[in-house]
Amino acid sequence: MQIFKAMQISSSGLTAERFRLDLIANNIANAHSTRTEDGGPYRRRSAVFAEQMDAARRNRQGVRVVSVSEDQTPPRLVYEPGHPDADAAGYVAYPNVNVIQEMVDMITATRAYEANVTSLNAAKSMFLKALEIGRG
Repeated sequence: MQIFKAMQISSSGLTAERFRLDLIANNIANAHSTRTEDGGPYRRRSAVFAEQMDAARRNRQGVRVVSVSEDQTPPRLVYEPGHPDADAAGYVAYPNVNVIQEMVDMITATRAYEANVTSLNAAKSMFLKALEIGRG
């Protein structure tokens, strides 16, 4: 049924946006992490989405997270000679995370999540109305 397809598409959008929100929260939490397991400062991460296609029917089935990419923007250098992670010149490499940009991304991800919830609720409501019509 097409109603289940609409619910599946909305559900995949919810899952993808939730993953995106988790990445944004992780970026904000590590905005001042100057040392990671890999060495160097934390690098901003973002989700890469792609269309989910049904190969047999060649139609859209929603969205999925394909990968997580690391932003290759150079780290922000701040002169702090007393910092334990300062280089020989006294500069500390801070993550390439812009908290303002992360907040904007968080708002857009939240809005997309809310739109998918609204779509899911509308599909559910239509399905329930169809069941009521069938009973009466």
